[in-house]
Amino acid sequence: MNEKQLVGEKAAEYVKDGMVVGLGTGSTVYYTLQMLGKRVQEGLMIKGVPTSRQTEELARKLHIPLVSFADVSYIDLAIDGADEVDQNRVLIKGGGGALLREKIIANAADELIIVADSKKMVYTLGVFPLPIEVVRFGWEMTAKHIRDLGCVPRLRLKDDHTPFITDNGNYVMDAHFHAIEDPHVLEPMLNAIPGVVENGLFVGMTDKVLTVKRGKVHVL
Repeated sequence: MNEKQLVGEKAAEYVKDGMVVGLGTGSTVYYTLQMLGKRVQEGLMIKGVPTSRQTEELARKLHIPLVSFADVSYIDLAIDGADEVDQNRVLIKGGGGALLREKIIANAADELIIVADSKKMVYTLGVFPLPIEVVRFGWEMTAKHIRDLGCVPRLRLKDDHTPFITDNGNYVMDAHFHAIEDPHVLEPMLNAIPGVVENGLFVGMTDKVLTVKRGKVHVL
């Protein structure tokens, strides 16, 4: 069993009967969803709130009951992946382009569990480019303001010429900082730039990280 499957399936054990669950996006949460689908077939009663259309499609195939924020006023538990996790449980997310919905759901959840293989664990964030969701109008000017914070922002493309579009109809800038020493300072600075919708720094939101050490699940 690979590390992603190991932690992904382990996270599903935290889901209890009657919970409203935030369903994350990505290759590690895929295994969580597969296990939850199996448990639902065995009688587990939950309601899921998906963070992306991709997750919504998979959850429906697995017969996981889904609801929207119009139907619920809280989320008991959210399970999601990350692109990088530091020693303080601060995250970089958004490699799949779902960072805005992921942050909305994480903020609404009583508990956020992150599943991450050992390669995602870092001492200092920034090797993975920081995703920043921006509105399409004036994105070139928005990119200039982002660049002024000491990075190289690049418009994400889905092929050589076509910009990647999020589920919310926006662009994504991938900002190469190389080292993010103070994520708690950078996060609000980025969000204060007109045109920035949200950025992929998740500061002070994570309750548990499930990762792998010496072949076994380790809880941070």
